[in-house]
Amino acid sequence: MEQTSIKRIAQCHPKIREKFLAAYNEAVKVTPTGVHPFITQAMRTFKESDDLYALGRTKVNPDGKSARQPLGNIISNAKAGQSYHNYGLAVDFVNQVNGVAKWTVDDNWMKVVKVFKAHGFSWGGDWKTFKDYPHFEYTFGLSVKQLKAKWDKGDTFVQDGYTYVNI
Repeated sequence: MEQTSIKRIAQCHPKIREKFLAAYNEAVKVTPTGVHPFITQAMRTFKESDDLYALGRTKVNPDGKSARQPLGNIISNAKAGQSYHNYGLAVDFVNQVNGVAKWTVDDNWMKVVKVFKAHGFSWGGDWKTFKDYPHFEYTFGLSVKQLKAKWDKGDTFVQDGYTYVNI
């Protein structure tokens, strides 16, 4: 089993780790030989969220600048505290095809989506605006505003070097 993805899933909120891991393991099984779902992001610090939010807005995004977009593409609408990643409740993935990241939403991508949705995760590709095709989240019915309020009150705990809100 590919260990980077497993390590990233281990960063997720303790109440949801096993659910993420089960969905991931099943997704690995349903994709064909040569195609492997790879977790690119799980827990994201508040600073990391602010840094991503700045790309294409106030910082140059080296992956997508053009004459029309001199700062590059905007890749996130979530500032610090506004992402389920900040609370360990989301992961992003890409399919690696023969070891190369393939960001195309194709049949193999949708196999992974189907598995995660069957495990109860919401998919960013179903969002009405700012589609986030690599994104899965499990929110326990809590909004990011509610999670941030818990964070601000100190309704948190530390485990494995990460701070999580109590759910």
